[in-house]
Amino acid sequence: MVCAGYNSTFALVTVVKSILFYRTNPLHFHLLADEIARRTLSTLFRTWDLPHVNVTFYDAEAWVPRVSWIPNKHYSGVYGLLKLILPDVMREDKVLVLDTDVTVLNDVYQLWKMFEKFSNGQALGLVENQSNWYVKALSYGQRPWPALGRGFNTGVMLMHLRRLRDGNFASSWESVTRNVLKHILETSLADQDVINAMIHENPTIVHRIECTWNIQLSDHTLSDTCYRDSNRINILHWNSPRKQDVHNKHVNEFRKLHRVFLEMDGNLLRKRLFGCDRHEGALSYNESSPCREFEKGATILYRTHPFLLEYEYNVNSPTDVALVTQCSVERIPLLEALSKHWSGTISVALYLTDAEVQNFLEFVRGSADLRARRNIAYHIVYKDGELYPINYLRNTAMLYVSTPFIFQLDVDFLPQFGLYENLMSYIHRLNINESDKVALIVPAFETERYRFMFPIKKEELLKFLKRGILYTFRYHVWTQGHAATNYSLYRNSTDPYEVSWEPDFEPYIVVSKSAPRYDTRFVGFGWNKVSYMTHLTALGYKYIVLPDTFIIHRPHAPSLDIGKFRTNSMYRRCLKKLKDEFVEELVAKYGKTALSKLKKDTKEEKT
Repeated sequence: MVCAGYNSTFALVTVVKSILFYRTNPLHFHLLADEIARRTLSTLFRTWDLPHVNVTFYDAEAWVPRVSWIPNKHYSGVYGLLKLILPDVMREDKVLVLDTDVTVLNDVYQLWKMFEKFSNGQALGLVENQSNWYVKALSYGQRPWPALGRGFNTGVMLMHLRRLRDGNFASSWESVTRNVLKHILETSLADQDVINAMIHENPTIVHRIECTWNIQLSDHTLSDTCYRDSNRINILHWNSPRKQDVHNKHVNEFRKLHRVFLEMDGNLLRKRLFGCDRHEGALSYNESSPCREFEKGATILYRTHPFLLEYEYNVNSPTDVALVTQCSVERIPLLEALSKHWSGTISVALYLTDAEVQNFLEFVRGSADLRARRNIAYHIVYKDGELYPINYLRNTAMLYVSTPFIFQLDVDFLPQFGLYENLMSYIHRLNINESDKVALIVPAFETERYRFMFPIKKEELLKFLKRGILYTFRYHVWTQGHAATNYSLYRNSTDPYEVSWEPDFEPYIVVSKSAPRYDTRFVGFGWNKVSYMTHLTALGYKYIVLPDTFIIHRPHAPSLDIGKFRTNSMYRRCLKKLKDEFVEELVAKYGKTALSKLKKDTKEEKT
């Protein structure tokens, strides 16, 4: 498959899910991808960890010059022509070539077996075009390229690459293309036009495949003449710019078939085909352990899809700051207000099921604020296990940004208006470099009101504190979490001031992108951010409070994980055990002096 850009990766994954669902054999995916798609798909396949599946990537940009000379007005652009150079890109003998807008409804091994039916001279297996484009193109207001009868559709192809190489396929299609371009100035259907022009000159090269292996769904197809009912369909091909909005009397049924794979839990497709061990020495956990939820959460390889939607980053500043955050499905609506308060880059990791991803996409498309933004990077971490993998999500959001600094914030906070510019100004004024071990603290506050006038300046914030509209964050349930910020000093300070780390300190901070990652053993609620601050302290970070900055926590229902923490004593004991192990590891690595204050923190966390 050819895959380029942000918008194509999600479609490719849906195709892959449909293939995996029906497969009975090992698979090898060959993906001709540009840098953007390769970054996403390499992460996705690595974390998907599919048994009996190999993936090979080919650099699409390196091969674009071979086809970029062909004038092409197809919506796929220059990448729609890259299938022409597959015999040169790959050293395989035979491949199945699929567009990313197909839905597979049968075992592709049945398609693969059709190579056995090729006669000696045949090198391409194709389904006849199910529209009259090539015979009546003038009625569409277009000039058709040469084709044999109604021509062939290249969205599903069997390519016998060795025979194509032996037959000098590359020089043949280039010669045919140059000849046609003398009187037709461009292609309308990209590679399909070129391949049909070749077949027109050499009809013996093609092996005709049964039409149900490429049911072409566009507004001008005659696909319903191919089948009596949808049960006989092997591959649906949404070969129209309008995709699922095409006119077809069965289109509602076809949409349902496609949606099955959109919403299917991809984790279920990790099933083994054979009985052999999947991985020797793989991480495991004890099912009988009272702390098994924590232990399992630490071993899960979460299926991860970075950059689900289009993303742009054009800022070139040594002080640029990205806001990184994470959320589950019930917190998605909070992203809208967050985007209004932060104009810079936002990187958000969303913990969702496959079905919830569809709801998320619909939410973004329906939001005037979100759909207009290109500097928000959305990364999907697919649900697995019992506990919310908060630190894995934080790491994911941090990993896929290229800004020199990152502001780590939870999604239920709103930053003050202008905080983005304010933080960059402080980084410049304090002369902080990417290599400096400095964490800038943005003081945190909270309100119990769902609606209130958001303060513009610190002066307004202080008035709201006096009136009881705002409070210092968690002062009444977890004072030690933010006490070291020294709110008393903050009230009257006009200059940044340094504070010392204290046990259980968990402020919201700006650090360099080179700062360490979070410990992913901390899942669910409790000590996940505290562990990070403790790690920074062991590394010798200093903490500077910014006096005219603030964030405000919005009220919401408690999460399931905080409920477990408050009501389950075993949960708290398991967390305490993990916490002690973490501290012991830090002391062993960095020495007792680096964390001497930890000795004071031996009591179990309060509820």
